[in-house]
Amino acid sequence: MLEKIKETADYLLNKVPNRPHVAIILGTGLGELASHIQNKVEIPYTEIPNFPISTVEGHSGKLIFGKLGEKDVMAMQGRFHYYEGYDMEQVTFPIRVMKAFGIKTLFLSNAAGGMNPSFQVGDLMVIRDHINLFPEHPLRGKNIEELGPRFPDMSEPYSQKYIKLAFEIAKKNNIKLQRGVYVGTQGPTFETPAEYRYFAIIGGDAVGMSTVPEVIVARHSGIECFAISVITDLGVIGVVEQVSHEEVQKAAAEAQPNMTFIMKEIINGI
Repeated sequence: MLEKIKETADYLLNKVPNRPHVAIILGTGLGELASHIQNKVEIPYTEIPNFPISTVEGHSGKLIFGKLGEKDVMAMQGRFHYYEGYDMEQVTFPIRVMKAFGIKTLFLSNAAGGMNPSFQVGDLMVIRDHINLFPEHPLRGKNIEELGPRFPDMSEPYSQKYIKLAFEIAKKNNIKLQRGVYVGTQGPTFETPAEYRYFAIIGGDAVGMSTVPEVIVARHSGIECFAISVITDLGVIGVVEQVSHEEVQKAAAEAQPNMTFIMKEIINGI
């Protein structure tokens, strides 16, 4: 594992001129943030040693290095999901590489179904906490002390200072912003009405199929995290809608400008 991480990090270090401290994982329908990155160096996942290959429609499958405003950044355009058949080591391998590369802060985005009755399709929800319902934990197995402690603290999985900053930016620019708890599930099916009710009862505001494993490994590695969900469909009691992947992508794309603005403003405020 350590050899693979080092091999991949060394490969990337030889490909890019600058070593960023900020990374971004761009989720379904949100990949256009990459168009705001200047002086780009793009590396397809197929060329990166030990990297899995993204198989989901809407995920481009490349690492992008460059400038977002004044900041050097690394962006993952396309992530890896447990439902694709990868194990958790593969799903979270890029996070391990980020740490070896020198990343200190990780920004994530995703599409999610909303259970909170105050949510509407197209809302942006800052994730304040999560509930992990994946059947495999990303830290299961022998702990490698060089990567992090056996029992990592998760009292602040998402950085409170970045959450506060996000709401200050939103208020100043008249952007509607929600906050809530994200429930991470295996997928790939969208939720049944009973599952939506269950997730709401246990404390969830939105549900999706990513982000949680990545954040767990990032926190294990000492990387700060900030994440936003785009509410792309609703599972509110009495308002459970039929949904398709295409509709999720469409709703995420329509919310893209505000999400991009908030992310850019926070990153440039670091």
